[in-house]
Amino acid sequence: MAGKFEVFTGKNNKHYFKLKAGNGEVILSSQGYVAAKDCANGIESVRRNAANVDRFEVLKAADDSSYFVLKATNGQVIGKSQMYKTASGCTNGIDSVQRHAADAKVADAAGE
Repeated sequence: MAGKFEVFTGKNNKHYFKLKAGNGEVILSSQGYVAAKDCANGIESVRRNAANVDRFEVLKAADDSSYFVLKATNGQVIGKSQMYKTASGCTNGIDSVQRHAADAKVADAAGE
Protein backbone atom coordinates (compact mmCIF):
# COMPACT_ATOMS: atom_id res chain seq x y z
CA MET A 1 0.00 0.00 0.00
CA ALA A 2 1.20 3.48 -0.83
CA GLY A 3 1.74 6.16 1.75
CA LYS A 4 -0.06 9.46 1.84
CA PHE A 5 0.35 12.98 3.12
CA GLU A 6 -2.71 13.92 5.14
CA VAL A 7 -3.25 17.69 5.33
CA PHE A 8 -5.37 19.30 8.04
CA THR A 9 -6.01 22.58 9.82
CA GLY A 10 -5.42 22.64 13.56
CA LYS A 11 -7.53 24.36 16.21
CA ASN A 12 -5.03 27.23 16.00
CA ASN A 13 -5.96 27.69 12.29
CA LYS A 14 -2.46 26.60 11.22
CA HIS A 15 -1.96 24.04 8.45
CA TYR A 16 -0.22 20.72 9.14
CA PHE A 17 0.61 17.51 7.35
CA LYS A 18 1.26 13.97 8.46
CA LEU A 19 2.98 11.39 6.29
CA LYS A 20 1.31 8.04 6.80
CA ALA A 21 2.68 4.66 5.76
CA GLY A 22 0.56 2.28 3.73
CA ASN A 23 -0.75 0.73 6.95
CA GLY A 24 -2.05 4.12 8.13
CA GLU A 25 0.64 4.65 10.77
CA VAL A 26 1.94 8.22 11.08
CA ILE A 27 5.64 8.24 10.26
CA LEU A 28 6.33 11.99 10.05
CA SER A 29 4.49 15.09 11.34
CA SER A 30 5.02 18.71 10.35
CA GLN A 31 5.18 21.97 12.21
CA GLY A 32 2.25 24.38 11.87
CA TYR A 33 2.17 26.63 8.80
CA VAL A 34 0.24 29.92 8.64
CA ALA A 35 -0.55 29.53 4.93
CA ALA A 36 -1.78 26.41 3.11
CA LYS A 37 0.75 27.18 0.34
CA ASP A 38 3.60 26.94 2.85
CA CYS A 39 2.28 23.58 4.05
CA ALA A 40 2.28 22.34 0.43
CA ASN A 41 5.87 23.59 0.09
CA GLY A 42 6.75 21.63 3.25
CA ILE A 43 5.41 18.45 1.65
CA GLU A 44 7.52 19.07 -1.46
CA SER A 45 10.54 19.65 0.78
CA VAL A 46 9.93 16.26 2.44
CA ARG A 47 9.77 14.64 -1.00
CA ARG A 48 13.10 16.23 -2.01
CA ASN A 49 15.00 15.68 1.22
CA ALA A 50 13.78 12.25 2.35
CA ALA A 51 15.88 10.50 -0.32
CA ASN A 52 19.06 11.71 1.40
CA VAL A 53 19.72 9.77 4.62
CA ASP A 54 22.06 12.58 5.75
CA ARG A 55 19.01 14.87 6.13
CA PHE A 56 17.74 12.71 9.02
CA GLU A 57 18.92 13.31 12.57
CA VAL A 58 18.23 10.76 15.32
CA LEU A 59 17.66 12.28 18.76
CA LYS A 60 17.02 10.98 22.28
CA ALA A 61 14.11 12.08 24.46
CA ALA A 62 14.34 12.54 28.23
CA ASP A 63 12.86 9.06 28.78
CA ASP A 64 15.62 7.56 26.56
CA SER A 65 13.27 6.82 23.67
CA SER A 66 14.49 7.76 20.18
CA TYR A 67 12.94 9.91 17.49
CA PHE A 68 14.14 11.54 14.31
CA VAL A 69 13.75 14.81 12.49
CA LEU A 70 14.04 15.43 8.77
CA LYS A 71 15.89 18.63 7.87
CA ALA A 72 16.00 20.72 4.72
CA THR A 73 19.31 21.70 3.14
CA ASN A 74 19.27 24.91 5.22
CA GLY A 75 19.06 22.86 8.44
CA GLN A 76 15.43 23.76 9.18
CA VAL A 77 13.34 20.89 10.56
CA ILE A 78 10.63 19.85 8.09
CA GLY A 79 9.11 17.01 10.09
CA LYS A 80 9.41 14.96 13.26
CA SER A 81 8.71 11.30 13.94
CA GLN A 82 6.87 9.60 16.73
CA MET A 83 8.83 8.22 19.71
CA TYR A 84 10.45 4.81 19.34
CA LYS A 85 11.40 2.49 22.19
CA THR A 86 14.37 1.07 20.28
CA ALA A 87 17.05 2.43 17.96
CA SER A 88 16.10 -0.19 15.37
CA GLY A 89 12.49 1.00 15.45
CA CYS A 90 13.73 4.54 14.78
CA THR A 91 15.87 3.31 11.88
CA ASN A 92 12.87 1.47 10.45
CA GLY A 93 10.86 4.70 10.70
CA ILE A 94 13.48 6.56 8.66
CA ASP A 95 13.44 3.77 6.07
CA SER A 96 9.66 4.02 5.90
CA VAL A 97 9.75 7.79 5.29
CA GLN A 98 12.32 7.25 2.54
CA ARG A 99 10.13 4.57 0.89
CA HIS A 100 6.84 6.46 1.10
CA ALA A 101 7.58 10.18 0.72
CA ALA A 102 8.41 10.39 -3.00
CA ASP A 103 5.15 9.00 -4.37
CA ALA A 104 2.73 9.56 -1.49
CA LYS A 105 -0.55 11.16 -2.53
CA VAL A 106 -1.79 14.28 -0.77
CA ALA A 107 -5.23 14.08 0.84
CA ASP A 108 -7.27 16.33 3.08
CA ALA A 109 -7.83 14.76 6.50
CA ALA A 110 -11.60 15.15 6.00
CA GLY A 111 -11.44 13.14 2.76
CA GLU A 112 -9.81 13.37 -0.67
